[in-house]
Amino acid sequence: MKMSKLVLAGATLLGLGAMSPAIAVDLNGAGATFPYPIYSKWFFQFNQETHNQINYQSIGSGGGIRQMTEGTVDFGASDAPMTDEQIAAVKGGVFHLPTVMGAVAVAYNIPGIASLKLDADVLSGMFLGTITKWNDPKVAALNPGEKLPDLAVNIAHRSDGSGTTNIFTNYLTKVSADWKSKAGFGTAVKWPVGVGGKGNEGVAGLIKQIPGTIGYVELAYAIENKITYASLKNAAGNMTDPSIASTTAAAAGALADMPDDFRVMITNSPGAEAYPICGFTWLLVHPSYEASADKGKTLVQFLKWAYAHESMASALYYAPLPEGLIKKIEARIDQIKI
Repeated sequence: MKMSKLVLAGATLLGLGAMSPAIAVDLNGAGATFPYPIYSKWFFQFNQETHNQINYQSIGSGGGIRQMTEGTVDFGASDAPMTDEQIAAVKGGVFHLPTVMGAVAVAYNIPGIASLKLDADVLSGMFLGTITKWNDPKVAALNPGEKLPDLAVNIAHRSDGSGTTNIFTNYLTKVSADWKSKAGFGTAVKWPVGVGGKGNEGVAGLIKQIPGTIGYVELAYAIENKITYASLKNAAGNMTDPSIASTTAAAAGALADMPDDFRVMITNSPGAEAYPICGFTWLLVHPSYEASADKGKTLVQFLKWAYAHESMASALYYAPLPEGLIKKIEARIDQIKI
């Protein structure tokens, strides 16, 4: 009788074990602040559906690349594609997986000015420190009818390694020979003038706090912080605003000729409707997670889930990737060894 009870108890425990959910897996990532609004939404929803936790540090693209190189995270995130040298420094290598496309808004705080038009010459002049007043004749010529104040132009830029900076300075390098020779482009540059803020959040805060300030932030940060942003003259000579449509237009050429590793810049696109300061953002993952199969399986599960939920991007002012590109990315995900 005692033996029967023991057998029954054991069978009951085995049954409970079979019905219990799989053990949740935690993933750790770090990097770009540019896509943080959509990533945080994805990570939260994925957790709700699968109970797997994704912990993400929004520390800037430079930090994400650094932690990926040091092997302290399961994945990284960057708005600046890694160089061949940076990839070679990562044990096991790196796959670049584009997730969404976004626009970098040129946001400003000029009391009484709700609409502002800028071109490449004026914008580069401000960030080089050669245009120092908002009522400068070059600014006024682009904004007839606006009562621009005799107010100092203050520059806000990123203080950390930043993919948003990479996109912004890549544009300036393409449109200004002076900028190219004096500062160049990258995740961090030697700024001629201005004050630095950490993350898109930090730059947005500086713009809001200091009248006369102009800076650059991912579009969602400008909208969420209720900061006005400028229209920019594009390569075709048209004034354009940052938006999902103008970002999609900027990417049209690159999408038609996307390299196999997905590393491409889309600034100063020739499209008539293209906003000139746009870029992809990438998740950085290893080609193999065989040493940590549970994490690898969960990461692949998340990646496939995320690309099936691209539609969530639009509500946060990112341009979703087209279906053709997603299919190519999914083929790359299938190459990840787990």
